[in-house]
Amino acid sequence: LFTRWKGCRLVIEAGGHSPWISRLGKECGMEVVVANPRRVELISKSDKKSDRTDAESLARLGKSDVELLAPITHRSKEAQEHLAVQRARNALVASRTGLINHVRGVLKSHGYRGPRCGAERFAAQALRGLPKELEPALAPLLGLLLRTTSEIKALEKKLERIAREHYPVTELLQGPKGVGPIISLSFVLTLDDPKRYKGRDVGAYLGLVPSLNASGLGNPQLHITKAGDREMRRLLVLAANYILGRFGPDCDLRRFGLRIAGDGSDKNAKKRARVAVARKLAVLLHHLWKTGAVYDPFYLAKKRGEPVPAGA
Repeated sequence: LFTRWKGCRLVIEAGGHSPWISRLGKECGMEVVVANPRRVELISKSDKKSDRTDAESLARLGKSDVELLAPITHRSKEAQEHLAVQRARNALVASRTGLINHVRGVLKSHGYRGPRCGAERFAAQALRGLPKELEPALAPLLGLLLRTTSEIKALEKKLERIAREHYPVTELLQGPKGVGPIISLSFVLTLDDPKRYKGRDVGAYLGLVPSLNASGLGNPQLHITKAGDREMRRLLVLAANYILGRFGPDCDLRRFGLRIAGDGSDKNAKKRARVAVARKLAVLLHHLWKTGAVYDPFYLAKKRGEPVPAGA
């Protein structure tokens, strides 16, 4: 079908099928435009929504002005395949967390307490001290937990191999403390091509910038947009938590966040600090990736003449 329309413009909405359909359209010689449904409310919030009316609206917008569709660019096929491995690990980790919470809840309701340890060692330790009356209910779940942990470790090794063989730049992105192999690889796979973004646009792409609703004299402070990849945003906030936490080393990012957080008495200020550090970290990682520069934890402090640790 597509080969008969070579040279035409194909307008589709972003969705579950749009990545491979857009690639197929390009291979058949079509100009592909993938509309962002978050930005095209004429379709997403239509009172008379159907496939036919949606297609007509897309066609009219695509004919008059493509920019009205806020077009997006899908990542490459290779990046999508590798990202599927990373998301499979995330699904297993979430399943393991749910199983552990269930086991702890059952033990607690019978007057027992689960072992105090990390998720990797929970199943083995819980099996050793499992009450006999709860074995029929919990032994199968703990066995499943052991297998799940084993699969998670196997996927982590596979991700490390993918990063080493296909994305050597991930080693450079692990300069900031709190950014490990998983976060650096996820960042590279999510953005796919650093040349598509300009500086602080990365923060907006990942939904880490505040929404804007300035009208007249009113310009209220709003929540972040939460656009883009939710998992990548979560990983960046986790890294920001480490940077601002008790084990976070002194660096420009930590000083920046602590200035926003203040003395820690205001919980909202602490939340804003985490998001701000996550956004600044995303911009920093993009800069390191795009320029190939080596991470300097006190680059801004030196530039401003602020005191830095000896030997930094």
